[in-house]
Amino acid sequence: MPRYWLVVGSPENWKTAFEHNNIWGLKESQSRLWDSLLEGDRLLFYATSPVVGLIGYGTVTTKFRQNHPLWPQELKEARVIWPLRFEFDVGYCLPPGGWKERRIVSKDLWPRGGFQPLGEQLGEQLISSFEEADPTIPLSEPSGPAGVLTELEPISADPEEVLLSHDDLKEALVQIGRLQKFIAESEYQFDIGRLDVVWRRVEKSVPTYVFEIQIGGNLHQAMSKLKHAYDVWNSHVYLVTPEEDFEKANQLLSGTFHEIQGRLRLIDCPQVRELLEKKKGYMLLEKELGIT
Repeated sequence: MPRYWLVVGSPENWKTAFEHNNIWGLKESQSRLWDSLLEGDRLLFYATSPVVGLIGYGTVTTKFRQNHPLWPQELKEARVIWPLRFEFDVGYCLPPGGWKERRIVSKDLWPRGGFQPLGEQLGEQLISSFEEADPTIPLSEPSGPAGVLTELEPISADPEEVLLSHDDLKEALVQIGRLQKFIAESEYQFDIGRLDVVWRRVEKSVPTYVFEIQIGGNLHQAMSKLKHAYDVWNSHVYLVTPEEDFEKANQLLSGTFHEIQGRLRLIDCPQVRELLEKKKGYMLLEKELGIT
């Protein structure tokens, strides 16, 4: 059962959040609230003066720590004020020009802080207040990261061909990430070595998705890097390895790496190619239909 949270911020900070692919942050003093926040929880967006009311709602998708300034106050002071961050999907949002005139107000809301839990009944009631509003109008068209493919390469005519080499798998994961409008790169340097592939939302953000590819060799080393990425960034972590190595990986997850047993996902090598081909197929169809 998802929980409901009231997220309070200035109109300027909300605009920054939406412009950076829907990111919000909490202070270190709010770590208990951040720890209890779960993917799938519902959010009510509240803008302070001069709006003073609800402007939309959304759903938590992932959490991560960030050590780079993002919001205007952070940039001005050259320090991170809200390092405990999370991404969210927007369910509905009023257009910025109509925030003050079309905001939702409620006598049951008395925002006293930047982030606070709401009861389920009140949360559902407030979300239902937007039901008669116009369809969502995006605040800005998300800009794709540098290097997004503008022309898709043709899909291999041989469906039986399988990507099995380490380098081919890395390149395929980078392409998939860019098709999903992430900043995707390989050989990402961090404090204990290099990660095969990472996907980030914005240039100065930490990796949201982390992939290690292991075809034979040392599974323990690959999983160590993924665990460290999860520990320091709260990233979504994936091990790409042949299906015959899943049993060994699961044994390590039930023992040495039990802390990430519920977080790390295993991907069979051919699935990477399958996903890339389907992604390209959908995008080529969208381009043909003119709906990209």
